[in-house]
Amino acid sequence: MNKKIIPFILIASLLCIKSNAQYERENDNGSFLGERVFFGGGFGLQFGTITNIELSPVAGIWLLPRLALAAGPSWQYYKDPMGKTSIYGGRSWMRLLFIRDLHQLIPVGIRLGFFLHGEYEALNLESEFWKGVYPDNSRFWEHSVLAGLGLSQSLGKKASFNITFMWAVTESEYQIYDNPEIRIDFLF
Repeated sequence: MNKKIIPFILIASLLCIKSNAQYERENDNGSFLGERVFFGGGFGLQFGTITNIELSPVAGIWLLPRLALAAGPSWQYYKDPMGKTSIYGGRSWMRLLFIRDLHQLIPVGIRLGFFLHGEYEALNLESEFWKGVYPDNSRFWEHSVLAGLGLSQSLGKKASFNITFMWAVTESEYQIYDNPEIRIDFLF
């Protein structure tokens, strides 16, 4: 196990214990599975010298009122002056909401939530585009672990707009991510 992951796991575990204690108070009558399941994802568009189109839907569940797990496929079309490629794969993530509503802690009128985010991603890359890693022009899998923090703006009972700032915990020789990786997603 990578030593950089251990502090993140310890912090997430401690916050889960606190969330678990609050679970009984916040949901006295239990909750229906349909209320805990969510969908959403992110997309990206960039046109110009570099063209980048990304789709990454997710489906997930709130295991506890502040702990969510989600997974989904990922597809990306990337073109720059050196060539073009298609990247596909999948990701799974865990999100721990440690502040649900900032206004409840500090009455400043800002209704933002804050969360910890951990993600595992497996992407299938074209070797010819990524510096000829394999001589037979095949594709290969690149595995990444990302961790970070995010902001969540509620858009209704279940919907939210989220911005996540993540750093690659695992090192890659292919320079897939610039640190920090910033992602925007919607959940509903």
